[in-house]
Amino acid sequence: MASAVHRLVVDIHTHVYLPRYASLLRQRATVPRILTHQDPSGKAEERLVILNDEPAEGRPVGSQYWDRTEKLNFMNKHDIDISVVSTANPWLDFLSPNEAQGMAAELNEDLEEYCMSAPILPDTTFRRIYGFGLVPLVPGAPVSSVVNAVHQIHALPHLRGIILGTQGLGKGLDDPALDPVWDAAEKSGLVVFIHPHYGVGGEQWVTHGNGHVLPLALGFPFETATAATRLILSGVLDRFPFLRLLLAHSGGALPALSSRLASCIMHDAQVANRLKHDARYYLGKLYYDAVAYGPEELGFLSEVVARAGRYESATGSTAPADRNVGSQRMLFGTDNPFFPPANGNAERWRSVTENTEAIEAVPGWTPDSRNGVFGANAISLFNLGGRA
Repeated sequence: MASAVHRLVVDIHTHVYLPRYASLLRQRATVPRILTHQDPSGKAEERLVILNDEPAEGRPVGSQYWDRTEKLNFMNKHDIDISVVSTANPWLDFLSPNEAQGMAAELNEDLEEYCMSAPILPDTTFRRIYGFGLVPLVPGAPVSSVVNAVHQIHALPHLRGIILGTQGLGKGLDDPALDPVWDAAEKSGLVVFIHPHYGVGGEQWVTHGNGHVLPLALGFPFETATAATRLILSGVLDRFPFLRLLLAHSGGALPALSSRLASCIMHDAQVANRLKHDARYYLGKLYYDAVAYGPEELGFLSEVVARAGRYESATGSTAPADRNVGSQRMLFGTDNPFFPPANGNAERWRSVTENTEAIEAVPGWTPDSRNGVFGANAISLFNLGGRA
């Protein structure tokens, strides 16, 4: 584990299915669910199925998904000092509004206990684990119930953010009805983590024995990019300029398509007149996990984010983009407990080593920038030293 006087490593993209949530999934007969499956040797094991297009028997699931000791063991094994954990998809999307409201309140209390009873990082005031809470953002839910959940999360001292899928109340996150939710999140200072679940273009993915590779590799990043773009186009980031939005998987496809997006907006007067800035400006107002697996992708993202400042005014700027400036919006993540080692848990997880090595190898980043991405940026963004 890293020394408190050296680099702190904070994992902001790491998931948990709390026991109450796992129990709910075991009771279900349809996706999402946890079922009992017999392997070829006849041994019974639990399997998780959370997506309609994945194999019917799902993937192995065990205590690493809900046991905090397992989470701490994983952290210690990979030199991770602090984790900011979140319930993994599909959150509460499959519940009725009333069920979602009650389950969100209970799971937030459960997560507070999960975090609060975790150990303190030696020689610091930091808890080893903090969390993202859940809100009952499901089709048909009253907006007031979502706002109340934001207030509940803010009152729980070890919950420093909210994790959201992209469906909103059934009309996406750019639904004008959600403005009170964004207002509450902005005023609370909670970080809003936008994470994919449904993918896009599903009919294109399930072909020719490709398993779940295409939905995860392409469908998820395009879902994130679409949701974030809709927030930009709807003016949410103009109306709530201090909203702290964190995008999963390094922003998905959005950074690579940001200039094309800006050009398309420029040629559509109705949309262009709605926004206060060039579309690329807003990428500098967002935060991104560094779960991209390669230094080239991280370097490109940091340059795109740094370049965003050029577009604050209509005249723009030709100042060079400093990748170190862009890195200040990026934070380390592992996606644990998904993507475990193929040959057993004795190995270090490639999802950790690849993302760690990528951060270390980004051309042009200074040691301070790398330390920021590994942990210092998260300490600041989540106010881990105290409550604002």
